[in-house]
Amino acid sequence: MDILSKLKNDYLFFDGGMGTLLQQRGLKMGVSPEMWNITHSDEITEIHRSYFEAGANVVTTNTFGANPLKMDNVEEVVRCAIANAKNAKFAPEQYIALDIGPTGRLLKPLGDLDFEDAVEAFATTVRASKGQGCDLIIIETMNDPYELKAAILACKENSDLPIFATFVLDEKGKTMTGCDIDAMVAMLEGLGVSALGVNCSLGADKLKKFVPRIIERASVPVVVNPNAGMPCVHEGRTCFDSTPEEFLKNMLEIAEMGARVLGGCCGTTPEYIRLVTSALKGKAPKAIEKKGITVVSSYSKACTFENKVILIGERINPTGKPKLKTALRENNINYLIGEAIGQEEHGADMLDVNVGLPEIDEVQMLTDATTEIQSVTSLPLQLDTSNPMALEKAMRIYNGKPLVNSVNGKEQSITEILPLVAKYGGAVIALTLDENGIPSTAQGRYEIARKIVERALEYGIDKKDIIVDPLCLTVSSDSNAPRVTLDAIKLIKEKLGVRVSLGISNVSFGLPNRDYVTSTFFALALQNGLDAVIMNPYSNEMMKIYYSYNALAGIDIACEKYIAFASSADSVATATPSDKALTLKDAIIKGLRVEARELTKVLILDTPPLEIVNNHIIPALDIVGANYEKGISFLPQLLMSAETANVAFEVVREKIPADTGVGKGGFIIATVKGDIHDIGKNIVKVILQNYGYRVHDLGKDVSAEAILDAVKRTGIKLVGLSALMTTTVPSMEATIKLLKEYDPEIRVIVGGAVLTVEYAEMIKAGKYARDAMETVRYTQEYYGA
Repeated sequence: MDILSKLKNDYLFFDGGMGTLLQQRGLKMGVSPEMWNITHSDEITEIHRSYFEAGANVVTTNTFGANPLKMDNVEEVVRCAIANAKNAKFAPEQYIALDIGPTGRLLKPLGDLDFEDAVEAFATTVRASKGQGCDLIIIETMNDPYELKAAILACKENSDLPIFATFVLDEKGKTMTGCDIDAMVAMLEGLGVSALGVNCSLGADKLKKFVPRIIERASVPVVVNPNAGMPCVHEGRTCFDSTPEEFLKNMLEIAEMGARVLGGCCGTTPEYIRLVTSALKGKAPKAIEKKGITVVSSYSKACTFENKVILIGERINPTGKPKLKTALRENNINYLIGEAIGQEEHGADMLDVNVGLPEIDEVQMLTDATTEIQSVTSLPLQLDTSNPMALEKAMRIYNGKPLVNSVNGKEQSITEILPLVAKYGGAVIALTLDENGIPSTAQGRYEIARKIVERALEYGIDKKDIIVDPLCLTVSSDSNAPRVTLDAIKLIKEKLGVRVSLGISNVSFGLPNRDYVTSTFFALALQNGLDAVIMNPYSNEMMKIYYSYNALAGIDIACEKYIAFASSADSVATATPSDKALTLKDAIIKGLRVEARELTKVLILDTPPLEIVNNHIIPALDIVGANYEKGISFLPQLLMSAETANVAFEVVREKIPADTGVGKGGFIIATVKGDIHDIGKNIVKVILQNYGYRVHDLGKDVSAEAILDAVKRTGIKLVGLSALMTTTVPSMEATIKLLKEYDPEIRVIVGGAVLTVEYAEMIKAGKYARDAMETVRYTQEYYGA
């Protein structure tokens, strides 16, 4: 029985941890666990077999870190790893999962790894596994949806195996980059994974509180592979604080919630898995329900089409906008960024992005616009183009699940657009026109909508991802046109059960005071069941209708949003982003690099350099940092603001005398010996530097002796150590011991996914920092500034 057939009716049990078991068998600090596939193949096979004997259906190959960014012999390592797992099999219905972990690097624009380079790195691992005997691919321990998307595309483009994908949540239910459960589930289902869920980071006792939300949003089997509690140190080795019996209790609760794929991660052993498989043997899992939720997402935020009309900002579209046309011709992406930020501030839920001009390279422009706009806003985007090549490239690099505008009933459109939606994972606007034009009746438009829904199913696209636009023609040329559109909205929703959107401003084309007509028609469309509207969020008349309707329809509880809007409605009427005077502080907070550079150049003409740093740059970073700590903003905003601050700081630096300096103190930072993951370290480095501290980055896989040498050389007594892998935490402990033996006054800050406050205390660290801002606060306290 293939694995998906088994998954239809039964639980599926994954294995548990590998790293801690290898440590117990003698894996030395600094040695790659993956190399044991070659040098200690019998040991690896024995571990796999012990999990099969414990009742696991699936063992994961020892290839978590096997990619060309970390090692040169990926093909050999992968082939040996799969052979070791195959040699452990002894019964039917025992499956092998190719294990793919993160690269350990942040993707652009937050980091230095190009998206396509990440895809190729993962593809190398997948290609090495081809024909070797794997039954599925498990992509696990992912902190960043963008990297996870790269890994999934690599799998889809180089293998036909089912893909399971799991991500890491913190105690607030977010990934490291701020992605919430709804957004992650939307993207993963859009990309067509066979199962999705969570692993690592937390024990089952803490992870279980997030499982109901995943179950509520997912229409595919849910995977839960927690750690064996939180890490601690015993006799120089990493262990975990949850017993097999405690793990079982929590896993049974998780199974009762509806999770179908169960296993373990760091610290779990065959005994943990044996208890779970024995307790659930012969029991049937809960049925998986199709949720039918229409949702698109950005890198962090989901936009769900339920209980609220979705406002799609229309201003990034050159039709009738001479300033935007000029900006596109001049490749002025900053103008588009300004429009994006302005529309978000005025209440848009999503942004339409259309850069179609015949005289420009639309393929490149749409790709660039998508990347840059996503770097400054967390709103999902509607990719609006009639060019399939531009659409494919933009969908490929889009971070999340986009809305595509659009497909129509023409055969050419269906065969060009729907395969892209299926491959890259998106929802799509379906226009009710075909080779014969736009039908003059509601029934005719319904028939085209029905055809598109049916054809989409042939490509594996569920109707929840089809949003029909019944098209709105101008009333000045056909007085019956609005009524046909309104009737079509009702008919399509009643008969097809899909969501309906409109590009609404066309109704008033050619008329004076267009907002009067457009807003009234908007009210009628809302009454007929409209779910989304492409509109100008700066239109006071339209926003009056929107907020009033929500209050009257019971959507806006206690009229809270209506009251807030009404109290400031006069100022909203004609405002545009260009009307506002942007300050340097604003530019840094919003991540506007070009504007920050120009504003700093103006300020430096009559403002002392250090005053700019202390009164503009640092306060802006403090605001972003405080928002990050409160959970209002997330890592992408923090890093983009830091990068923008650095742009401003470089202008200031040119005017500071060489003997002045603005450094506040020194900080040595390193990823410990044996660990080649440096995402966390690099984030801390960037933020500290932009607060004015002199950071000495020693890199990754750094020995204790090298770190001590840096302390001796620089005289700096504040050291930051990072570790992601449980197998390398003993290196951290050894480093702290060596530093303290040299000088007890040295302060060591530690961080990483496997660490806790208690663990940090046990290894004698001076401070455990959960994130970059906590490191900044401690550093400020240490230096008194």
